[in-house]
Amino acid sequence: MKLLEPITINGMKVPNRVMVPAMVTRLSGEDGFVSKEISDRYVRYAQGEVGLIVVEAMAIHGSNAGPLLRISDDKFIPGLKEMVRKIHDASDSKVVPQIIHFLKIARSGWRQTVDMLTLEDIERIIQQFGEAAARAREAGFDGIELHNAHAYTLASFVSRVNGRTDEYGGTTLENRLRLIGRVMDSVRRYVGRDFPVGIRYLSDEFIRGGYTVEDAKLIGLRMAQLGADYLSLSVGGKFEDAVHTPGHVLHGYSGYSGERCMPGASFPDALHVPYAAEIKAFIAAKGFDVPVIAAGKLSDPATAEAVLAAGKVDMVAIARGLLADPDWVKKLRLGQLDRIVKCDYCNVCKQLDGAHMPVTCFLWPKGAMQAPADHGPVVQPPAWPESGAGLAIKTEGGSVALKWKKAPGAVYYDVYRTDDDGEPHIVDGVKLPVFTDTAVLGGVRYRYYVRACDANGNAGVPSESVSYDPLVPGHDPAAEAVSAA
Repeated sequence: MKLLEPITINGMKVPNRVMVPAMVTRLSGEDGFVSKEISDRYVRYAQGEVGLIVVEAMAIHGSNAGPLLRISDDKFIPGLKEMVRKIHDASDSKVVPQIIHFLKIARSGWRQTVDMLTLEDIERIIQQFGEAAARAREAGFDGIELHNAHAYTLASFVSRVNGRTDEYGGTTLENRLRLIGRVMDSVRRYVGRDFPVGIRYLSDEFIRGGYTVEDAKLIGLRMAQLGADYLSLSVGGKFEDAVHTPGHVLHGYSGYSGERCMPGASFPDALHVPYAAEIKAFIAAKGFDVPVIAAGKLSDPATAEAVLAAGKVDMVAIARGLLADPDWVKKLRLGQLDRIVKCDYCNVCKQLDGAHMPVTCFLWPKGAMQAPADHGPVVQPPAWPESGAGLAIKTEGGSVALKWKKAPGAVYYDVYRTDDDGEPHIVDGVKLPVFTDTAVLGGVRYRYYVRACDANGNAGVPSESVSYDPLVPGHDPAAEAVSAA
């Protein structure tokens, strides 16, 4: 299986072709130090045998940014070193930090743009990237990743909407790539050529006036010429089309470019692979053998395997799928595909990030801050009592209330709902055998059923189903119960 084949990146022996890309957790303190919660999050990926773990973006400078990891001072090295040690102790996973510089934003909607930076500011940024890379190496990381994507500083220079008019300006691609070139030179001076340096960048900005995959091919070629050891591709996530909510700072994933960056359930699987494949082929035709990594709805094992087997890319980056189930790789290796907790792309994690709240997964047990530990396959998932689940329904002032019997061994319950003749979908995961649905509309027929789940996400058989049809005069929902099958 291609997914489980190792790959070597500038001497870094990655045990399989699966990467968890950098994802914000909002689990750090305001001081930027490693917290137990952040360390636990990344150790959990290592326990699940993820090949390459990219730790969430770490700031190379001291600007205020809320709960964000920092690598801007030597004082952060001990905490980072301890986290790296725990990750390495957990498995053969390799781990790199994504290092980032970002511009200022305000709750008023104002944001700093690259044309506001002085040449002295730029020189400082170049120096800070080099110093941060050296700290990463001292902390024991296996390499680093430069954040040259989305709404942040390096990507804003590369963007076609770069408004500068000097040698770093947007009039030519050569000018727009000047900063990343100088950053790479600085990083190599600090860490040498034998330390893996990857770059995350965009295959399409998906904003008006932004660059497309045709530009991204040339950008990728330049990255290869600069000595990038891998290219990790994303899309969108820009401030230019972000929706400003009064009283809140801009969130780069709130506009269309953000929807493309974190595509929801309505988007097809592997939708960005064609861009990555074009870039890989273009770079290879120019004589560069640089691993290319694709992202974007690749959490289905068969889909991810097909992409790799076809040679379209060299690795797959799975963010939300591995958040939902950090044991994805381990279960794949053991042939336990039916035990993988499948991301449903509800994007609750994205909404939590936008609300500046700790990022968790809707599919975890309610209230959990980490994915539940994997205790291996179970002989029998939670089962209902012999008399059944006893699912009951009643309406209460425009809402629908459900209750059912406890299932022995259940840690939580997934509540499913069908709207009219649509497909069933999970509307909540609850610890107690009660649920009230306040998001019901007049004129829509609803059908509900419940599944009991253990701590590993193993779900038992569906309960009987109950329905509510507000269009039927005198309809008594409690009187209707049919098989969920």
